Amino acid sequence: MRFGVILPGGTAVEQLEQAVLAEEAGWDGVFVWEAAYGVDAWGLLSAMAARTERIKLGTMLTPLPWRRPWKVASQVVTLDQLSGGRAILAVGLGAVDTDLPLTGEELDLRTRASMMDEGIDLIRELWAGGLSYHSKHYDYECARDDLTQVGRPVQERIPIWVVGAWPRPKSMRRVLRCDGVLPQYQGEASPEQLRSLRTWLDERGAAPGLDVVAEGETPADDPAAAAAEVRLWAEAGATWWLETRWDMPHNSTERMQQVRARLAAGPPA
Repeated sequence: MRFGVILPGGTAVEQLEQAVLAEEAGWDGVFVWEAAYGVDAWGLLSAMAARTERIKLGTMLTPLPWRRPWKVASQVVTLDQLSGGRAILAVGLGAVDTDLPLTGEELDLRTRASMMDEGIDLIRELWAGGLSYHSKHYDYECARDDLTQVGRPVQERIPIWVVGAWPRPKSMRRVLRCDGVLPQYQGEASPEQLRSLRTWLDERGAAPGLDVVAEGETPADDPAAAAAEVRLWAEAGATWWLETRWDMPHNSTERMQQVRARLAAGPPA
């Protein structure tokens, strides 16, 4: 199992310092959230890439139907090049029942699902060197292959993690096309639910390396208790544990101190 942290907020400088601390303390990944306005996720991740050497870097998560896929593809490949192949792209439909900014983007669930499917395909096509893509929602045409040549990833396949609504078949079938799943459960999340999801994926021929993500909070001052909690998820089939601190306010002095303390304590291995 690998261990990452989702940074809840703070200024760009604060989050950059937290990423450096995370690598020093032995964490495997740092993820930042992407909203319509605020600290820009991709600029921040690129700065982290320049200050770190080992940790994976990504969003948690990018609302793909509300972004231009070719722009997202460019941002991710830039991060992948600057980091030496450490980028991860996590995507979802976009949350509509939160206090995040509303900007007039598409809200219909089926339309957003269709846009996300096509967006994933278009991003993969661009990373593979494609010059043309046409679908219901997107049209991309480029006569210059020099743009594609300089925009090639370092990784042979940049991982795309996608939200999977368990046990909805259509949502889960989308997971089989990607490299990781961010489970969204009906009811309370539990290792038992994750085990059922993992079994479903295995029975349908999911790639052996497909990542299954679990997340939650573990104590900084009790390593044994933290490890015991995470072990249940690992035994159920999770390949990543993401440490979270979502309670509001995200950027208070107290919250920043809590995040630094948890990072410094190291992963719940």
